[in-house]
Amino acid sequence: MMRRNAWIVTIVLIVAVLGINNTVYYFVTKQSLEESLSHEMESIAKQIEISIEQSRLGSEKYQEQIGHRLRTAAIAVQYALDPDIEKVENAQLVELSKRLNVQHITLLKKTDDDIVLYKSSDPQQIGIGTRSWKPWYQAFNELFTNYNVNIAWGQSLQNFWTGPFEVATSDTSKVRKWGYYYDGTTNYIIDPYVSYEMQAEYEWLTGVDKQIDDTVKGNPSILEITVINPVTFPMEPLTTLTMQGEELMHITQKPIIYGSYDFSDPGDYESVRQAVETQSTVTLNTHINGKHVLKNFIPVPIEGVASMVDDQGIPLDYYLLAVVSDYQLVQNTLDSQFVNLGVIIATTSLFSIIVLMIFWGYYRRSRDKVVREAQVTYSDEISQLFHSIQAQRHDFVNHVQTIHSLAALNKVEELKKYTKDLTGEIRVVSDIINIGNPAIAALIRSKLSQAESMRICFECEFAGMRKLELGMKTLDLTRLLGNLVDNAFEEVMKYPEEQRWIQLSGTAEANQLRFTIANYCEQVQELRNRPIFEPGYSNKGKGHEGLGLSIVTNIIEQYKGTVRIDLETPNQLTIEIIIPH
Repeated sequence: MMRRNAWIVTIVLIVAVLGINNTVYYFVTKQSLEESLSHEMESIAKQIEISIEQSRLGSEKYQEQIGHRLRTAAIAVQYALDPDIEKVENAQLVELSKRLNVQHITLLKKTDDDIVLYKSSDPQQIGIGTRSWKPWYQAFNELFTNYNVNIAWGQSLQNFWTGPFEVATSDTSKVRKWGYYYDGTTNYIIDPYVSYEMQAEYEWLTGVDKQIDDTVKGNPSILEITVINPVTFPMEPLTTLTMQGEELMHITQKPIIYGSYDFSDPGDYESVRQAVETQSTVTLNTHINGKHVLKNFIPVPIEGVASMVDDQGIPLDYYLLAVVSDYQLVQNTLDSQFVNLGVIIATTSLFSIIVLMIFWGYYRRSRDKVVREAQVTYSDEISQLFHSIQAQRHDFVNHVQTIHSLAALNKVEELKKYTKDLTGEIRVVSDIINIGNPAIAALIRSKLSQAESMRICFECEFAGMRKLELGMKTLDLTRLLGNLVDNAFEEVMKYPEEQRWIQLSGTAEANQLRFTIANYCEQVQELRNRPIFEPGYSNKGKGHEGLGLSIVTNIIEQYKGTVRIDLETPNQLTIEIIIPH
């Protein structure tokens, strides 16, 4: 029952350890994969940032080329028209628009309190004031006053200024780019402009939205890319009420500059704010549209451009790049690794349990075998001891009769010799009995008989053995002494009879047991650097397993004892063992 409970406890402990190990591994792997995905997304985002910046800069340069074209067209208009605006006809502007391949041409006149679109090839433009146009109105005033524009916005050339593509005030469905030229030789600003179609074709081929679309399609882990205006992002799109009463939404102030914004989350505003304040990447781990996603908000510094402005019309110094990645890829990898890990752990655990069971069974059988052998040896040696005592008692009458006969016959010398032999035998048995520990006494009795038959002089001396307790400890003690004596027997049997001597002593002190065994040995010097206490070592040649002294070492270690070998005395090997008691 106890063994079964021990097995149950062992299996439960193994399962618990494996469960804890598996759980820790799962969460560590999860964190590692999340960090890896985050780093991967940052790397991808950096590549996207570079790509988008290249496209954006390309778009800006293309707009600048359009600006140069508009200035050239304005100069051509100047040479074709009268310098007095009152002498210019709208029909002339229509004809010039066609010849110069611009959409329309408008002339701006300065009044006492405004700057008005006075003449135009587009009738819808005529009569519109510009006082509410910021910063266009400021640029117009600078042109009329200084012939150049110095505001840090738009594109300024000699006697010319142009803003970015914007929605037209006269027609909110149109996106256009206007150029304004004035060198003081006329009383009006010349304003040729083109439609967004020129820029749209470029954007469609190599623009930012094209780059974003290609990146999302080419990378399955990317769900969405958004370029955010960090100032206007939390607001609704900014609008202006035109003279016709229409709401004009300004392209340059849109919260979403490029890309889409289908994966919106309530935590986006706080993430944008943190990215703006820290000027570092902020990651949001959330669920959107039924998907587990990671959103990286990356601030991208730029030089102020007219196409990106804040709510006051001031060019931005940076924008935010938001990259949405699919966390399910991490989860799929985790699930796959978890299943593989589970199979490996289950297989390893089953194999380990089988090996453990085999080892435990072998260990239990070996232990039981050793105990049985020790008990049989103990019983046999005790039986031999008592048999010797019974034999002496049985022969007592015969010995008395023999002594009486020798005395009656006055055989004094024979009587002395007989009683000397009898006394020696009785003394040996008495000395054995006086050891005090039945197990040790039985062992010594057996070894004395063995020594006598082998012509070995075997001397023993024990003190304090009565204090020892019986039980497993005593069995181990008999194994220890038995192996020591057997090893000494095998050693001395290599020499002539007169050199076959062994001395064994044992004392039980207050806190320790001390045993010393010495025997004749001519190979003392050769043993100095040899591992005589290691399993398998033997100097007796083939047929010997070399386990005797190894068993002694195991028993000594089991009881936290020590062993010392003395090789200093010529032709003598001495082993001293101390065991805490």
